[in-house]
Amino acid sequence: METNTIYLESAKKLFLYYKTLGEKAIEQIEPEQLFTQTNEDTNSIATIVKHLSGNMLSRWTDFLTTDGEKEWRNRDSEFENNLTTKEAVFESWNKGWECFLTTLDNLHAEQLLDIIYIRNEGHTVLEAINRQLAHYSYHVGQLVFYAKELKNKPWNSLSIARNNSQNYNSDKFAKAKEIKNFTDAEIKRMDKQ
Repeated sequence: METNTIYLESAKKLFLYYKTLGEKAIEQIEPEQLFTQTNEDTNSIATIVKHLSGNMLSRWTDFLTTDGEKEWRNRDSEFENNLTTKEAVFESWNKGWECFLTTLDNLHAEQLLDIIYIRNEGHTVLEAINRQLAHYSYHVGQLVFYAKELKNKPWNSLSIARNNSQNYNSDKFAKAKEIKNFTDAEIKRMDKQ
């Protein structure tokens, strides 16, 4: 398999991992906690979701042919939350991820060096993917941290649970070496919780 194809497959798995991480965090909190703001300079989880969705729709609609900052996008309004239910939050979340993942699924390895534009700045497709991987993981990390802070009940860890590193490592080293993406096992582990 050529390097570019391996890269695209790895990127898809990482994005799906962060999507799952965000969903598992949101599922652990009460619906009203999605709209909590601790002060005027913070965003609620719902607002973070709205911003991620707006970014995804803008960046990944007609990805190869139009600027990633669409004329119809109003980024500032993404930070004025008008989502009012958990269902609306998930609808926004899913709309953005569907647009993005469909575009990513339709990219071909030979397109990774094509040039696309974001606010008139040229990027290779590979650079644009990396830019969004950093951006989305940054916001999902905020979302997970915020959900963990807001949760009233014990948190179901989305990574190696506290004081469980030795058991986790013992289990890993008891198995034969294999080549696979870490996200495969992590998503399965999260699904079991």
